[in-house]
Amino acid sequence: MMPRRKEWLLNCIGVLITAVFLFPVYWMMMTAFKSEAELFKVPPSLWPETFQLSGFQAVFTEGIARHFMNSVVISGITAIIVLLLAVPSAYGLARFQVWGKKLFILLFLVTQMLPATVILTPLFIVFNKLNILNTYIGPILASATLGIPFSVLMLRTFFLGIPKDLEDAAKIDGCSRFTAFIRIILPVAMPGIAVSGAISFFFTWGDLIYSMTFNRNQELWPLTAGIYNVISQYGIQWNDLMAFAVISVLPVIIIFVMLQKQLVKGLVSGSIK
Repeated sequence: MMPRRKEWLLNCIGVLITAVFLFPVYWMMMTAFKSEAELFKVPPSLWPETFQLSGFQAVFTEGIARHFMNSVVISGITAIIVLLLAVPSAYGLARFQVWGKKLFILLFLVTQMLPATVILTPLFIVFNKLNILNTYIGPILASATLGIPFSVLMLRTFFLGIPKDLEDAAKIDGCSRFTAFIRIILPVAMPGIAVSGAISFFFTWGDLIYSMTFNRNQELWPLTAGIYNVISQYGIQWNDLMAFAVISVLPVIIIFVMLQKQLVKGLVSGSIK
């Protein structure tokens, strides 16, 4: 009986903690559908009396579709660049005796300790000389700069955990190292690659400082920066703001649900290795 009671207690605690963390998300979604009068009702209602779509209509008139596409372009291209560079780099560090490998890994770790504000000024100067300010290229390169070291460190653990016997067997069957890497190693490491790509996408999707620093043109702002258009000088329209926030987090939730099994598998495998 004691193990069952302990398991039941732990489950209850887990559900309680989950509810506490998810309540702000629930409140944000419900607020987006409330009317202005109901927002300031005392006591506040946990469920809208009547579902209003005025907040969503307002943010679409503010050009949220444009900001949404900007976020998709910047986050998607950043994730692709990170994977294209991090996957072979992590594989090389895991399989080959590279001179200065420990130094590379140490430098990658150092980059994870630096706050984003430290590299803003150097990147701004470089991007200004390259004439890539007020373009998609600036935020993409800036986000990839921090995303690649993290992905290399994480993916290296996955490649180290893959037995070399798989590659040796593929070579005996006539595969080259490159063919074995494409056909054997990548499918085995797919959970880790999915985690790396998803984290890079989520990090870039929530970016604010890079987009506002390297793009003064509001037409190129992503969702996180475009939310300022909802905050007027005469006050905050809370239902409009919450509607904007719901649309902002919706793609993240959808991607997480679609890749839930691979993300959990990849995170657990990486922690074990």
